[in-house]
Amino acid sequence: MVHLLSSDWTHLRLSPRLRAPIQPGRSLGRICIHDWPRISKFLGLSARVRGARRPFINRASSWANKNEFRSASGHRFMVSARKMLQQALRVSCRSASPLVKWMERWAECASARPQAVKPLGDMPGPSVASFAWDLFAKRGLSRLHELQLEGVRRYGPMWKASFGPILTVHVADPALIEQVLRKEGQHPMRSDLSSWKDYRRLRGHHYGLLTSEGEEWQSIRSLLGKHMLRPKAVEAYDQTLNSVVDDLITKLRLRRSSQGLVTDIASEFYRFGLEGVSSVLFESRIGCLDKIVPEETERFIQCINTMFVMTLLTMAMPSWMHQLFPKPWNVFCQCWDYMFDFAKGHIDQRMAAEAEKIARGEEVEGRYLTYFLSRTSLPMKTVYSNVTELLLAGVDTISSTLSWSLYELSRHQAVQASLREEVLSVLGGRRVPTAADVAQMPLLKATIKEVLRLYPVIPANARVITERDIQVGGYLIPKNTLITLCHYATSRDPAVFPRPDEFLPQRWLNKEQSHHPYASVPFGVGKRSCIGRRIAELELYLAVARILLEFDIKPDPEGISVKPMTRTLLVPENVINLQFTER
Repeated sequence: MVHLLSSDWTHLRLSPRLRAPIQPGRSLGRICIHDWPRISKFLGLSARVRGARRPFINRASSWANKNEFRSASGHRFMVSARKMLQQALRVSCRSASPLVKWMERWAECASARPQAVKPLGDMPGPSVASFAWDLFAKRGLSRLHELQLEGVRRYGPMWKASFGPILTVHVADPALIEQVLRKEGQHPMRSDLSSWKDYRRLRGHHYGLLTSEGEEWQSIRSLLGKHMLRPKAVEAYDQTLNSVVDDLITKLRLRRSSQGLVTDIASEFYRFGLEGVSSVLFESRIGCLDKIVPEETERFIQCINTMFVMTLLTMAMPSWMHQLFPKPWNVFCQCWDYMFDFAKGHIDQRMAAEAEKIARGEEVEGRYLTYFLSRTSLPMKTVYSNVTELLLAGVDTISSTLSWSLYELSRHQAVQASLREEVLSVLGGRRVPTAADVAQMPLLKATIKEVLRLYPVIPANARVITERDIQVGGYLIPKNTLITLCHYATSRDPAVFPRPDEFLPQRWLNKEQSHHPYASVPFGVGKRSCIGRRIAELELYLAVARILLEFDIKPDPEGISVKPMTRTLLVPENVINLQFTER
């Protein structure tokens, strides 16, 4: 990030959102790395230097992370700008002196205009009554992602909101989100899933990866990371996942009407996601894609859906209200009871099968997660909790992302045709892709990335900095404050993503375009990033590639457009119906 004098600001032709806050002769503004081409052109640098902006940014970011200085307003600047720029601009015959002098000028002005760090009380935001009205009277619990956009329009990139005794700071700017995440400490803490933890304490269950904190979380994360984050370990699952994709293709054919219409594809993809995750966890199938789904599996699926709905209600209600209105809490607990019993039954069955093999003197491979977890020093209660939470973690990601992917591809036939051509060119005469094939399909990866930008499964994340007070965006945020990271708002920020509401996978393939790395982070970032990301992505890639080989995807003949809604996670508001025409 660099800073400009207001006298220079008007010459750069930046977006109105960036120009608007700057008044000539009064204040400084800031720009991000995606504005570097315009700046370098304005300064008269050669095209060769403009194209070499990435080495400069990498050097600058690397140095700034270790040796940053901040003005009193909280903005940072690099005191070694001369040295870094001279190194970065050696590719050009032109002198770096004009740019160095210019950067020294804004650095001096930034340091000469100190501003006091503002207390949290000065941060804008809605009143308690207004926020409660938005949440309950205006369907706000299902519109939490839209409330992020409204917050940005009303208050800017940071605002506070209180609900009862809980005060939350909302951050909706990529650079500010980066500031928060770089200060989260050795054991990052997310928002407290209080109702999930209350249930586990009530029933005597251990915490899993989604509910544990501190050193307990670090221990589980390190253990699972060895098996779920290494690309080679994940690639070994492609045959297992392809067999699940086979069943999905068969199920789509069975469900098609005479016109090829498949109604409510999200429900089918939900079953597909659960079957894929289960095959990885248990090395066995649970029948989600069978012609007749087993009763216990169907009930498990319903319990997951109900539990996520009840999560919002139980967390929005103070604990003392559970006695006055017991139904949400009772239903919530009943769902968790069945989910734990379901996972425990499959784990025990898996363990019994392994014990029989060992008794017969057969070699047992530690390839699958249940076996992997049970052979560690973890208590079985911890194994049960982790496997149950892992079952939940990937299902909505796969279901929602696959639904939105086919929805957008059906409405953008040119992208669908290009993607199918890419898959065919990589596979040649084969019909079943592998993990190695996917690595050669950049448009496929860009398509999933664009879908996750438009429809992030987790529209907001949260952090609690427990070790110290921090400064973010010119405000002093006391420790233990709940900070909500508004990913939905940043992923649709027109200053970062031109035409933000349009489906444009090519934006991720254009080397001339660069986006702030924290603008779209659907799987999170850092130590608390999604541990099942690689498995979920592989299942999505294999499914989309296979479906496009088998079918032409067309939109619902009735032309119904579908919007997202918040149900703890971001899901389609209405059913998605698509036509699957045999190729």
